Amino acid sequence: MRTLIIVTHPHIEDSLINKRWIEELEKFPEQYTVHQLHKVYPDEQIDVLAEQQLIERHDHIVFQFPLYWFACPPLLKKWQDEVLTYGWAYGSKSGYKVGGKKVTLAVSAGIDEREYAHNEKYKYTLKELLRPFELTFEYIHADYQPFFAYYGIELNSTPEWIEQSVPLYLQFLEEFSK
Repeated sequence: MRTLIIVTHPHIEDSLINKRWIEELEKFPEQYTVHQLHKVYPDEQIDVLAEQQLIERHDHIVFQFPLYWFACPPLLKKWQDEVLTYGWAYGSKSGYKVGGKKVTLAVSAGIDEREYAHNEKYKYTLKELLRPFELTFEYIHADYQPFFAYYGIELNSTPEWIEQSVPLYLQFLEEFSK
């Protein structure tokens, strides 16, 4: 079973990390379905049924995005609000279509990891900031797994540093997809 990677990046052409990850993932079409929300829905008009059917065809789902203002990009939040509906994702005997599916996040964060701490500048860990995802996926009975994060793009954007992220991400996905 292939892993569905739902990528949400409003400016993927300018991205360093997420664009590079997509390039690598697309080398393995037998393993990964890369689904870029901004490319599929440039007008942000989400085809809810198509998205639900795509989710139903995969048992492993990764939401890949850059952290924007300590949250996900707006289109991903809109996707959650529109796709994870009552009667399909939760709330009825025929619902919970995401139930039991392994779900995780792959996040690129501009700030250095050490700054995401209680005694540092941003006061909260990334795990705490991503807790709404954890709660959402628990609510719909998905099997939420620990996330992947690559930190510090604001501090270091050399080609070598970006390339270092690729095998780390692929290794994470390999473990997640087992």
